[in-house]
Amino acid sequence: MTRQSSSGNCSYCQGSYAKSAMARHLKACKARREDNESDAISSTKGSAKRTILHLQVVGRDRPMYWMHIEIPANATLTDLDDFLRRTWLECCGHLSSFDIGGETFDCESAEMGNESMDVALGKVIGPGMKFEHTYDFGTSTELSLKVISARQGLAQGKAVKIMAQNNPPDIRCDVCGKPATAVCCQCIDEGTGFVCEDCAEKHECGEDMLLPVVNSPRVGMCGYTG
Repeated sequence: MTRQSSSGNCSYCQGSYAKSAMARHLKACKARREDNESDAISSTKGSAKRTILHLQVVGRDRPMYWMHIEIPANATLTDLDDFLRRTWLECCGHLSSFDIGGETFDCESAEMGNESMDVALGKVIGPGMKFEHTYDFGTSTELSLKVISARQGLAQGKAVKIMAQNNPPDIRCDVCGKPATAVCCQCIDEGTGFVCEDCAEKHECGEDMLLPVVNSPRVGMCGYTG
């Protein structure tokens, strides 16, 4: 898949920003600041403040796919893994893991001899730290994560908030140049196989090998349909 420049929209002000500028924008976004202040005012009296982490998530080999999210520091790696699966990854119930500071945390720690994901984020990551997530150890989708910052605020449970996400990349049919709607899960290994609706009917590998083009770094992999 050809790498291309990427932009996305801030979920607070709806402004469009380049991937390289989004973290700076979110730090300065007036609408985000007002939203956080509004939550604090409308919360019940005596609500305790919590540490909330700002994470950037990027497809390691497909960096045109990215998100900025907020998640409470008392949420666990399991909570983060569940979010990543629901949002970008889940297809066939594959195993997954995090690599943090030289340690591996996975969902089958008892069998694999690694650390458990049932640990609070605040105990293993902090501002400036980088770490990795892998879903599926066969046809792997690997994500690079970075803790951009931490703030004190009022969080509802352990919910994850998407603050910004990339716009769908402009992917074209390899045959005719029209917008691609499907990709061959066999040809994509060679960086080809994107087809439009018309060309999909004539693809040499057969329509059974085609998966929909979706806004995810797992596009065209295993049985992922979004």
